[in-house]
Amino acid sequence: MKLWQKNTTSLKEVEKFTVGNDREFDLLLAPFDVLGNIAHAKMLATVGLLTNDEADKLVNELKNIYTSIRDSQFTIHDNIEDVHSQIEFLLTEKLGDIGKKIHSARSRNDQVLVDLKLFLRHEVEHLVLSIRSFFELLIQQSEKYKKDLLPGYTHLQLAMPSSFGLWFGAYAESLTDDVNILKGAYDVVNKNPLGSAAGYGSSFPINRTLTTQLLGFDDLHYNVVYAQMSRGKTERIVASALANIADTLARLSMDMCLYLNQNFGFVSFPAELTTGSSIMPHKKNPDVFELIRSHCNQIKALPNEIMMMTTNLTSGYHRDLQLLKEHLFPAFSTLNDCINMAALMLSNIEVKKDILTDEKYKYLFSVEEVNKLVNNGMPFRDAYKKVGLDIEEGKFEYSTTVQHVHEGSIGNLMNDKIAANMQKAVDSFHFENYHAAIKKLID
Repeated sequence: MKLWQKNTTSLKEVEKFTVGNDREFDLLLAPFDVLGNIAHAKMLATVGLLTNDEADKLVNELKNIYTSIRDSQFTIHDNIEDVHSQIEFLLTEKLGDIGKKIHSARSRNDQVLVDLKLFLRHEVEHLVLSIRSFFELLIQQSEKYKKDLLPGYTHLQLAMPSSFGLWFGAYAESLTDDVNILKGAYDVVNKNPLGSAAGYGSSFPINRTLTTQLLGFDDLHYNVVYAQMSRGKTERIVASALANIADTLARLSMDMCLYLNQNFGFVSFPAELTTGSSIMPHKKNPDVFELIRSHCNQIKALPNEIMMMTTNLTSGYHRDLQLLKEHLFPAFSTLNDCINMAALMLSNIEVKKDILTDEKYKYLFSVEEVNKLVNNGMPFRDAYKKVGLDIEEGKFEYSTTVQHVHEGSIGNLMNDKIAANMQKAVDSFHFENYHAAIKKLID
């Protein structure tokens, strides 16, 4: 069954090629398609395109379908093109002509768009919750290891003293910015395209504001042409937000791969969290972090993939956009898996104590010695030159005691402020608003 089919059928090769993997990904959209249908049916009744009795019958049957989806009993038949066709088929099978009325005043274009928006909204919320949990672990570990010093590097050369407290806290604050960027993407996602039909609106007197309220969207995509143009753009914006998070995780993972290396030897992990070699019995490989790094680097390429797939498209719908689901949808589960695995690893990290007492790290303290001379009245450039000459002449003397007290330094991590900023970022999504609307819609 195809929503667009009349008296001709497509060549099988054409059908197979155009449908592609849509059925598989459409199963993820199924609960959201039902929600869009319920809102649409309720709206149609208010403008006289359905009677109240017809709308009630449609809504009741849609709720039954919603339950079957929740209970994993829903499937898309082999001879049915997509989730939209399957749900309309079930409605028509159960309700006859009433089921055929559900598609009034809309197109598959705005139907799939509203499904995508609802799906992405749900996935963004799940991702935010995962990030917040991981963030809390990073802050916890930052406080736990704030007195354990660590070499800091620039250009991968010894630079200045750092600490594990700073290291964990840095990635925690990075996630805060990532969540803020994700909020911008969420604001684009949380707009209602329903009623834009094929991209040019409808001659029926539909009420788009009502469906916006029923589905818990923050706002409308007002211009019906732009509502359709937002497909592809929305996915790209979301992908860019995912890429920021992936970049944070990839960089963290690269650090861990280095720090676990025997030449660094800053951290270790229980044997069950690392892997061995088939030939070298001493190996403890950071395979988890290597795979996180690779998965996340792949996600970092996603915005460019989507950009290229949508290059040179005019306004209006194009079938190219169908393929975006295959690239974007799996990225959410992959990124969530990476976050969960990074959390598992870092919750079991073993930090080496007294790393900087090793003489090979002595030049990390050169700036500390310069600053001591400055505190005693010597101009900075003179102090810099003196310490530099002492190093060249082998006369450099140092202390491993550091006195960093300004905001965000080793001795003043400001984790409470970072945590407050994360909470502010998470609270700004107001997920509770759409939850209340959806609960009211289906209860």
